[in-house]
Amino acid sequence: MSTFSGLNTAYTGLVAARQGLDVVGQNMVNMNTAGYTRQRAVQSAAGSLAQVGPLTGQVKVGQGVSVTSIERLGNEFLDNKVRTSSASSGYWGVRGNVLSTLEASLHEPGDDGLSAQLSTVWGAWEDMSNRGGDAATAAVLLQQSSALATQISVGYTAVDYQWTQLRSEAVGMANELNDAASQVAGLNGLIRSTLAAGGSANELIDQRNALTTTISTLTGASVRTLPDGTAEVLVGGNALVSGDKSYKIAVTGGASMAAAGTNPVTLSWVDRPTVPVGADGGEIAGALSMLGTGGALVQAANSYNEFATKLAGDVNGIHSGGAIADGTTGHDFFGFTAGVPAALGLIVIPTDVSQIANAAPGAGGLDGSVAAAIGKLGTAVDSPDSLWSTIVTGIGVTTKTGVQQSALADLSTKAAVNNQLASASVDIDEENVNMLTFQTAYQGAARVMTAVDEMLDTLINRTGIVGR
Repeated sequence: MSTFSGLNTAYTGLVAARQGLDVVGQNMVNMNTAGYTRQRAVQSAAGSLAQVGPLTGQVKVGQGVSVTSIERLGNEFLDNKVRTSSASSGYWGVRGNVLSTLEASLHEPGDDGLSAQLSTVWGAWEDMSNRGGDAATAAVLLQQSSALATQISVGYTAVDYQWTQLRSEAVGMANELNDAASQVAGLNGLIRSTLAAGGSANELIDQRNALTTTISTLTGASVRTLPDGTAEVLVGGNALVSGDKSYKIAVTGGASMAAAGTNPVTLSWVDRPTVPVGADGGEIAGALSMLGTGGALVQAANSYNEFATKLAGDVNGIHSGGAIADGTTGHDFFGFTAGVPAALGLIVIPTDVSQIANAAPGAGGLDGSVAAAIGKLGTAVDSPDSLWSTIVTGIGVTTKTGVQQSALADLSTKAAVNNQLASASVDIDEENVNMLTFQTAYQGAARVMTAVDEMLDTLINRTGIVGR
């Protein structure tokens, strides 16, 4: 072996140490970069060229060292765990937020809730029973009853607005999903071509992982890495991203809560509008579960309608049996506007004391038995108050469950992320040790090169002059 080969061996050591230092520097400057996964320079010894024959001479040493790859120290199992837990967290997070907002809109318990207004109305009827024919007392009753009808309408409107807002947010989620899928497809193409050319695509893979986590948070998608380095993203078993191609989805169905009753809100493929997207987790699935006919928002709206109908039916059932000022009977106290939900259309029919049935037929104008009977509705077994209490309790229990599930899902996600970071994030102490290691290796290779250079100088410039 030529002495000159020693120079090459030392040179490979310099190159390998320098590349190792470059990787350490890349890690250290990106230690605070979100989504960055630490890297390592993988080295291997370069073997000697095979020589066979009687004249091959003495045993040959190797040819130095080479950096075979820049390894990305990620863990696919931990990455998948983060995606799975993020999907669950996204699903329950949306449900928990929607339910909390719904519960807050009830204003129960409190002075602004329907329970307090019901008590006020029943008290006004009691006052009316003691002051039959009094215009001032009747005015208070009519005003409080109108306020109750308005409060029911406001509550229903709040639910309807929340439904419309959530649907708009679902459209935004779908747009975000399509954008992320398009970026993953673009990165797939870059990663495939980079790896095919023998380059390092570690930073591109980090970007893709962040995007696939976003997609999983939105839809519960699963990710499968293929041999060519690309990632296939599946939603409900169908490809959202395959290679460098992505497929768009859209939120379809009724744009209002009323329209969604006959045209349910779904997630569909843009190129196949009749095929629903089987999102089984994530924020979009959480939103759709609240927008459906069995969702909490629609059920809450139906509860307002049921309550308005119950209130009107109970009051009218007694009021219509009483006599108004002209002695006639059969008059309702509450009515409904045609063509709108009961909660929105509830109105108070009487406009003054003469139209309020305060007395029993033939009992005289001072009789207040009918008004007293209506005033006692609040304490009846099957009263509007008990129905409203059941509605509020049901929403409260559902909200508490949803919020607890959201909190548990968040804890699971945090644990998964912490495990991922423990494996993939940069440890400054470890990098300092690696830096010293490569620095020492570089110095050692440089000393070897200096020694070989001195040997060559002796061989070239001093051979034959010894002893002169």
